[in-house]
Amino acid sequence: MENKLRVFEYIPQGVCSRMIHVEINADNIIEEAYFVAGCSGNTQGVCALAKGMHVNEVINRLKGICCGNKTTSCPDQLAKMLEKIVS
Repeated sequence: MENKLRVFEYIPQGVCSRMIHVEINADNIIEEAYFVAGCSGNTQGVCALAKGMHVNEVINRLKGICCGNKTTSCPDQLAKMLEKIVS
């Protein structure tokens, strides 16, 4: 059986990054993820850790993380994006 990827792009709010791109397989496992702009090392690290993980696990781990005095962060925005996808 072919495992089709679903591709999503999201414009995050309240953070330095300008876009999040995610590819998810039929089992809701993240196959690819990247941020456009933002803190390069941090966003690359978050995406490297998210690859191969189930969407719900990524949401549980990243939701609610703040960046400095902001009420959100790039990881939190990834979680918000994924919540919209699975809801």
